[in-house]
Amino acid sequence: MHVKTGDKVQVITGKDKGTEGEVIQAYPSRERVLVQGVNLVTKHMKPSQDNPQGGIENMEAPIHVSNVMLIDPKHGEPTRIGYKTEDGKKVRVAKKSGEVID
Repeated sequence: MHVKTGDKVQVITGKDKGTEGEVIQAYPSRERVLVQGVNLVTKHMKPSQDNPQGGIENMEAPIHVSNVMLIDPKHGEPTRIGYKTEDGKKVRVAKKSGEVID
């Protein structure tokens, strides 16, 4: 996957198009990411020991990784990702600035 946990990304399609947020969690096997403040859904919480009141809670749902682009750390704009080998390690490279991300 071209994004990892902690990366700053921008949503490029869907109802939250243009929204920026940080990747909270990545699910590589499902090709989905959880982005902070994006794809908010309401979940009905049953009363429990931790939450005796219960109620309705807003929470993020995962979106497909193809719907997000990494924000270039140098320019602050969305960029595509390339890969190259440096010192025997595979690193991510921003296509816009050519800067190594990892």
